[in-house]
Order: sequence, then C-alpha cells, then structure tokens
Amino acid sequence: EEGFLECERWRCFLLLITVGGFFGAYTFSVKGGVFCNAQTANIVLFGMALGNMDWSRAAYLLIPISSYFIGTMVSEYLALKIKKYRKLRWDTILIGIEIITVIILGLLPSSVPDQVFQVTINFICAMQFNTFRQAEKVGMATTFVTNHIRQTGSFFVRWLRKRHEKKYLNRSLRHLCMILCFIAGAIFSTVLCAYFKDRAIWGALIFLVI
Repeated sequence: EEGFLECERWRCFLLLITVGGFFGAYTFSVKGGVFCNAQTANIVLFGMALGNMDWSRAAYLLIPISSYFIGTMVSEYLALKIKKYRKLRWDTILIGIEIITVIILGLLPSSVPDQVFQVTINFICAMQFNTFRQAEKVGMATTFVTNHIRQTGSFFVRWLRKRHEKKYLNRSLRHLCMILCFIAGAIFSTVLCAYFKDRAIWGALIFLVI
C-alpha cells in the first residue's frame, strides 16, 4: 500500500464532502436561501436576477459568490506561505480553522445578519475545495458533486466495456460513495435545522473532528 498522508486518504474526503453537503443545506434552510458549499446554483440565480432586473437580489447574491472567490485566493496564498515551514501543514491548519469557525458561528445570536454566516461559510468552503484536491491520487472535490456524478457514470461504462479492469469499477464506486456522503450530510443538516435552527451548524463538528 502506498504511503499517503492522512489528508490524502479517501476516508478524509468522505468526511469532508459530508461537511460540504451539510453546509449547503444549512445555509439554504436557515441562512438566506443560498448555497455556500459551491457557487453554480448561486451563479444561475444571479443570472436570473439580472434577467428579471431584480438588482437588489443580484447584489445580494454577489455576497456569497465574492466570498467564495476571495476564499480561494486566500487559501492558495497561505498554502504557499506555510509550505516554507516544514513542521506545519496547511491542510491540517485549515481543518482547525473550520472547527473553530463552526463553533463560533453556532454561538452567534439569531439577530446576526444571515450575510455573516454566508460570507464565513463560503470562505471556508472555498478554502476546503481549493486545498483538498486529490484522494489517493484521484481527483476529488469536497464541496459539490457535479463531477462525481459524471465520473461515476463514466467509469462504470468503462468497466462494462472492460470487465477485467476492476480499477474502473473501483473508481466508479468511490465517486458514488462521495455522492452518497454529500446527500447524507444534506439530510442530516436538514433534520438538525428543523429542530435547532442556527445551532444546527454544530452538527458539522461530528465530521470535522473524527
């Protein structure tokens, strides 16, 4: 077995994509009806708002989109800076940042504007997506599943054509598991939001601290 870092292990990516699904359902359910785990849906909503000349809605949607963009740049910059210090790893530091952020957000009163949660979660999701890119040398996203759906179908067809190539079936199943974990995170978040509202975000800690 090849020696992979813990942050490159497939099980780590399964936990992180569960968090991605959790965050998406959380912000859509109780924090303004936007998706903060990824931005495709928000871009579509932004385009619709422009098409309807709903300028206030368009401006509102620019908040999570811009935060995601900035989060990506910050993670890229910090990863390069921290790489100079051999005893520190950016991926480990990022998980610590996520844990602390989730704890703080759960402590904030309900009177705090939704935009505070949106910007913060967008920011950490962007950093997570940009930091965790490969699970055991296989490209994996941890905040959305569009590519996982494509890869599941693509590798499955390759396996059907070449049954002796078990690696294709294995890849297909791995991407399928990522999709299922994302859905599980969204389900868990939705249930918690129904009972605990803002405090439901603490549920993400279960997957971040394992």
